[in-house]
Amino acid sequence: MLAKAVFEATGWVFSHNLAHKCCKQAGIRSKARKYTYKKPGEEHVEFPNEVKGNWNATRPIEIVVSDMTIFKNNGRNWEWTLLVDTFNNEILAHQATPIQGSTKPYYHCLEQLKLLVGKKNEEQTPKVVLHTDQGSVYSSQAFRQAHEHYNILRSMSKVGTPTDNAIIEAINGWIKEELFLDFGLATAKDVPKLLDEYVHYYNYERPAAALGYKSPVQYKTELGF
Repeated sequence: MLAKAVFEATGWVFSHNLAHKCCKQAGIRSKARKYTYKKPGEEHVEFPNEVKGNWNATRPIEIVVSDMTIFKNNGRNWEWTLLVDTFNNEILAHQATPIQGSTKPYYHCLEQLKLLVGKKNEEQTPKVVLHTDQGSVYSSQAFRQAHEHYNILRSMSKVGTPTDNAIIEAINGWIKEELFLDFGLATAKDVPKLLDEYVHYYNYERPAAALGYKSPVQYKTELGF
């Protein structure tokens, strides 16, 4: 990722290993969180983990994940809910709110997914796995009823087991770092606008190492989807 960024900025061509050595020599280090082992919790009674670590989606909208993360802007906490396609890590929907405990972002993302998935009685509409944690909104009867007529198979992480939803947990972490360091999220005056602009950049412009240094949309398009 670093070698790619330097190439685009300067035209210099060198290996990722050399980029790593240059950073080491200059004392530049990435921030990494220490992992502490926690015993896995219990499966959800109604929605067990359907993924079980197998995130190898073969097509778009096959396995999608959703989660809420919190960030601080101008001394105020915001809650940001994301819906991500694990096929190419594209952000399919998102919404942020400064109102703590609001359910609107969750349902906004669900409505966007329903538009992509289609109803159960529609022919040739493949089922999508929606994987989440066991948060109160995701576990609620109202949330379940909101998609019961759609081709959505629910899947949930075990209690207190973020590794069951590792993809979006990781994305939440480094995306926020990037937003704070490179996009000025901490002091932005119009948070929703900044997030919309970032998501467009992320989906259409930002090269991802896991996708061969292509953006999520570029990766999907070049595979014919």
